[in-house]
Amino acid sequence: MKSLKYIDNSKFYRELPVGTVTDSTRLINNNGVYYIEFVPFDKFPWVKSAFSTRLGGVSNGIYSSMNFSFDRGDDRNNVLKNFDLFTNAIDITKDKCVCSKQTHTTNVMRVDCSHLGMGITKERNFDNIDGLMTNESGVCLVTSFADCIPLIFIDPVNRAVASSHSGWRGTVNNITANTLELMAKEFNTRPEDVSTFIGPGICMDCYEVSEDVAIEFSNAYSSHEIDHILSKKNDDKYLLNLPMANYFNMLNSGIKAENINISDICTCCNSDILFSHRASMGKRGVLCNFIYIK
Repeated sequence: MKSLKYIDNSKFYRELPVGTVTDSTRLINNNGVYYIEFVPFDKFPWVKSAFSTRLGGVSNGIYSSMNFSFDRGDDRNNVLKNFDLFTNAIDITKDKCVCSKQTHTTNVMRVDCSHLGMGITKERNFDNIDGLMTNESGVCLVTSFADCIPLIFIDPVNRAVASSHSGWRGTVNNITANTLELMAKEFNTRPEDVSTFIGPGICMDCYEVSEDVAIEFSNAYSSHEIDHILSKKNDDKYLLNLPMANYFNMLNSGIKAENINISDICTCCNSDILFSHRASMGKRGVLCNFIYIK
């Protein structure tokens, strides 16, 4: 059985002002297809959520082996086979999936059965979308990652789900707020009812940024929040805690602290099992989060 290296959340999320951070992930091996489940979502048996690893697919070389990107140079037939293998492991099919078209925006959209297969078996009729949501059964939301932060939302009252991609731009510009606003408009979602998971992404120790990025975060967050988000490394370099920034975005959007769960898995620290843009210097495939209402 493969194993993951876990980061110490007592270090990375030290002195949290409120709430509980839960280190709750499990690595599943289903006939050689490895994926990560978020344990706090076990209480929602009507939802299936799975975060892919790079293990169990048919791609080769830098894409080895479970790559889901069609536009980074991998063979298209290999990627399609990977989708077949993975969706079979999570009890759905690739033609029931809808893939985001991510460009580091804060744009989110509602999808339904009319979008099925888009981004895999047929062309999308949308662009520049970094977050997806639905309240329809059998519509699997697929968002992609390779260090950026997965943000997963479940509204158990109105039985709706959402998945958003949050790199540093999506974080500082608060895609969480946009996701919750559209969920409220489309499904009558209330933030206080929502349970979330901040999924596997790059940890603070691995994520060095330049001063211009640090300034954007300093302008967007309070001084107290910045103490948890930024650490100065030298004159013009900083370490950035993206999961922590997204935690504050969720908290400030009205999600209860006890309903915010944060992964203890860093993609960069686990680049043998997870694709990491930083660790591979851009030579890599793509991970995906899959979530659907059964």
